[in-house]
Amino acid sequence: MLVLLPPSEGKAASGRGAPLKAEGLSLPGLNEARRTVLDELVELCAADEEKAREVLGLSEGLRGEVAKNAELRTAGARPAGEIYTGVLYDALGLASLDAAAKRRAAKSLLVFSGLWGAVRVTDRIPSYRCSMGVKLPGLGALNAYWRGVMAEVLPEAARQGLVLDLRSSAYASAWKPKGELAGRTATVRVLHSQLVDGVEKRSVVSHFNKATKGRIVRDLLQAGAAPATPAELVETLRGLGYAVETEAPAKAGKAWQIDVVVTEIH
Repeated sequence: MLVLLPPSEGKAASGRGAPLKAEGLSLPGLNEARRTVLDELVELCAADEEKAREVLGLSEGLRGEVAKNAELRTAGARPAGEIYTGVLYDALGLASLDAAAKRRAAKSLLVFSGLWGAVRVTDRIPSYRCSMGVKLPGLGALNAYWRGVMAEVLPEAARQGLVLDLRSSAYASAWKPKGELAGRTATVRVLHSQLVDGVEKRSVVSHFNKATKGRIVRDLLQAGAAPATPAELVETLRGLGYAVETEAPAKAGKAWQIDVVVTEIH
């Protein structure tokens, strides 16, 4: 099983250890593209703080993120699973997983990134600020830039198992499984069910969507679950206590959409 995750917008501080070694990151087929994005981002942030802030979409209060980006080559690095914070990662709680679940996380979780393309949670990276929606002056829109190289590298990473795609739309646009691979891909939508005047009403949740997805991944890792297909994932989630609704795609080669229905949001 390969689980595709979005990064967090906010990130923990860089570590005090050795700086980034880009050649040591997982998915080495992405390394040339990573160096290209890193070079332009560092150059932009070192040369013109105001332009960099505009390009990155940063408020005045986040001005310090520009200086942080300018020092990415020398900043200390930490495992990506420690760098990414926020609602999904708090619910996932990588640090508190048992040893076996941590090993499964290292093999199965892949975090997408505007700067790195995609990394494993064990890859050591510095803290940075560069979303997939950014348009760098030289490279243009990063989701479009990454699309070609991702199409070459990611299918091999997915191999023959299930792909559980929990990315937000900006990151999903950088790589979309196709053909046979799409047929064993499942996306998850979280729906909040509540009774209003005796009638069930459902709504898509946003903030709590992330928390639910984090809990789903945690439960799968802790249970040692290894569903090979979307249909097996549905049964696994039901066995873990989730209310799940889905139906097989009308056409072959289409991803499954799985709805997880919750009555409480937290």
